[in-house]
Amino acid sequence: MNPPCGRCNKPVYPTEKINCLDKYWHKGCFSCEVCKMALSMTNYKGFEKKPYCTMHYPKTSFTIVTDTPENLRLKQQSMLNSQALYKEEFEKNKGKGFSAVADTPEMQRVKKTQDQISNALYKEEFEKNKGKGFSVVVDTPEMQRVKKTQDQISNIKYHEEFEKSKIRSDAPPPENRQDYEDQPSNPVSHFSQSAGQMRTAAVAPHSGGKRYQAMYSYMATEADEVSLQEGDLILDVEPIDEGWVFGFNQRTGQRGMLPANYVRPV
Repeated sequence: MNPPCGRCNKPVYPTEKINCLDKYWHKGCFSCEVCKMALSMTNYKGFEKKPYCTMHYPKTSFTIVTDTPENLRLKQQSMLNSQALYKEEFEKNKGKGFSAVADTPEMQRVKKTQDQISNALYKEEFEKNKGKGFSVVVDTPEMQRVKKTQDQISNIKYHEEFEKSKIRSDAPPPENRQDYEDQPSNPVSHFSQSAGQMRTAAVAPHSGGKRYQAMYSYMATEADEVSLQEGDLILDVEPIDEGWVFGFNQRTGQRGMLPANYVRPV
């Protein structure tokens, strides 16, 4: 059986049925109660199970109640009734949940006894587990001596490792070399560029040049430079610029430029 329409009370067939506001409506009957504008499920607003458009939707308004003596008396009476109900509920539930315990000397004695039992159980458990995980080491003079010796050994190893990998950064910057190499009239600079192109070939050192020894390690950053390791012997050393010299590394067989403050005369 087809349900009646919420507006015209005629039967609503399934093909034109709208189910909204707990009622069934014809599509043509589902309209605003005031302006009769046709509504849909997306633009209606319901009030007291009746459809309204946005413009004619009833707006709720608040009523100002005067704070008269009668209203004040009713308000106070309500508060008293609320407190009476709270106390009554509290009395009913007293003892069912928790209750306040007086801090009597007997209760203090019981509490102290429980604390002592708890401490005894804790110490017993600690003694059982001692040695299974970690143990406390007594800071005796012997232990202090061993610790100091280990620290000294660690410092010595650190310094040795540091001296091996130390690379000083006080060499002249590449800009100085670039300015110098830009001068085509300097035959020494032209010679250094030619030497940089054939640095990969091992050249036999001359016997009449100056001999220097590397004080620090140095990693070459340009194609015409020579890498150094502390203690390398440099032969045929010739000064070519402020802070740079040209020489032959006897260990690697390479010839090129190297920072002057990384080597010393032998």
